[in-house]
Amino acid sequence: MILADKITDLRKKQGLSQEELAEKLNVSRQSVSKWESAQATPDLKRIIEMSKLFSVSTDYLLKDEVAGGAISDEENDSLAGEVIRPVSLADARAFLALKRSFAKWVALAVALCIVSAVPLIFLSLAAETGVIAISADRAAAFGLICLFLLIAAAVAVFIVYGLKLKEYEYMEEETIETAYGVSGLVKELRAAYAPVHTREIVLGVVLCVLAVVPLFAAMLFFGENDFAAGCGVCLLLFLVAFGVCLIVNTSIIWGSFLILLEEDDYTRENKRKSRRYGPIYGIYWLLVVAIYLSWSFIGNDWDKTWVVWPIAGVGCAVLAGVIALIGNRKD
Repeated sequence: MILADKITDLRKKQGLSQEELAEKLNVSRQSVSKWESAQATPDLKRIIEMSKLFSVSTDYLLKDEVAGGAISDEENDSLAGEVIRPVSLADARAFLALKRSFAKWVALAVALCIVSAVPLIFLSLAAETGVIAISADRAAAFGLICLFLLIAAAVAVFIVYGLKLKEYEYMEEETIETAYGVSGLVKELRAAYAPVHTREIVLGVVLCVLAVVPLFAAMLFFGENDFAAGCGVCLLLFLVAFGVCLIVNTSIIWGSFLILLEEDDYTRENKRKSRRYGPIYGIYWLLVVAIYLSWSFIGNDWDKTWVVWPIAGVGCAVLAGVIALIGNRKD
């Protein structure tokens, strides 16, 4: 049932004429007539007023596939006290296009962070084992220069990405109400992209799992050869970077659909919890970065410190579970 039919059906159930409904909503009878004949669409303010008048959810009015729609007084009070940001069809299209265009750049920036230590590892081991005629100090200096250049490039991408998406930040953090037709469009795009999303997630995870193969192969065929082991570590980082690149790229695109549909991590309830507990995640990842850099520079163990990131990922999942448990108890 489309919005026009729902308005007609709900008006008749309330025993209201078009004139009476128009009077309650402070609009003309012609406006109500156009709504019910699908010649026009009511604005967000009228949608909210009708949801209260008819005791149905705004989702029921706006989304064709939502059945029923009755909401409690408590839910109505919550809706009335919360700021709801409208999202037009043009806004949704622009947001999806921007997310898709930047996804590959952000994914590449993450990959650069992962492989940033590769030049340092390779040059240092090559100098120590005599593979290249250069002093260990110079090799380390060149490696560090490459490391900081790669990280600087990645940070530049993150900054540009963040600034470009600043105007759409509210979609991830605040309660939104999409215009009529947005939900259907987004679901169609998501359904079309789903096979690509599945393929890239599977391939990315497989690459991360198989990344240890070059290291084990170097140990198997070259024994305790430090340079061969170092090359194995470099290949490991490249494979992990490629796998993570695929995962990040497709996750950003998939996440853009979820944001507009307010599903999974972007439901209204999860947004409220994010506003409450979001700073905790920021502090957590700052500590992870501090541990990684301290261990790497002080111990000069770049071939080992990469394990901080998968461990941190598991730790973040545990932290999210603990926060969810605490949040459910408080709620």
